[in-house]
Amino acid sequence: MIYSRNAMGEKQFANVDPVCVEIYDDAPLSYMARAALTRLTSLAQQVSVVPTTTRTPAQFTRINLPGGPFRFVVTSNGGAILADGVRDPQWDSHIAARTAADGASLAEVTSALRARIPTDGWVRKMRIADDLFCYLVVEPDEQPADFLPDWQEYCAAHGWSASQQGRKIYAVPLAVTKSAAVDEVRRRLVADGTLPADHIMLAAGDGWLDNDLLLCADKAIRPCHGELESLGWQAPNLTVTAQSGALAGLEILEWMNTEVLQREYRTEEPDPV
Repeated sequence: MIYSRNAMGEKQFANVDPVCVEIYDDAPLSYMARAALTRLTSLAQQVSVVPTTTRTPAQFTRINLPGGPFRFVVTSNGGAILADGVRDPQWDSHIAARTAADGASLAEVTSALRARIPTDGWVRKMRIADDLFCYLVVEPDEQPADFLPDWQEYCAAHGWSASQQGRKIYAVPLAVTKSAAVDEVRRRLVADGTLPADHIMLAAGDGWLDNDLLLCADKAIRPCHGELESLGWQAPNLTVTAQSGALAGLEILEWMNTEVLQREYRTEEPDPV
């Protein structure tokens, strides 16, 4: 839904009436098309919207996302759940137990990753996110072709997954997934009567770290750009946008609002989440 100016490109930036939704180091960082703000606000007024992101809680709270406040937010690729803005300790404990049992520790993986970082400068930064996973910021044009496959092989053998989204190469424990966290949010919303047990779920995403979330949705949509597009990723429940960039964000929100509107007249079907 949000893009840097560079990610939009100057032509889109000039044509979508961009609104800054994120400030970092006292400078504008991320934008949404003005029409996207309206569409997301409309969606949040009709159904339960659960923002779901690989960003950490601190990174997410930098965003002034329209339609809030949101009762639940999934951050850290599913490693954290924010309930009414407060990090949920029960989910933290669950994730800690799962990651400890299922594979190598964060310290082991970061050590292995550091050993693979070359000295020729195509890796710009290495970051630890929320004490859960790590990632590199790289220059893709200078990246050796064999680096990612080699790193993916290591991660798969140690209970982790590796993927690349633009300039970032992620290493994430297999237990830390967006779909698991969203399932927990859905369970809570059903338990307190907010959602019927047979509700419909819509989801959107563009990277490999989104694929499990898209697969667990009743209907899903992805843009015709990003990691999943480069992989040619498809699924039976999936729609792919005709537009890319910020225009894809607009198309995704229009698709979701249309799905909601259509279901309002199907009284035998529940509301989406």
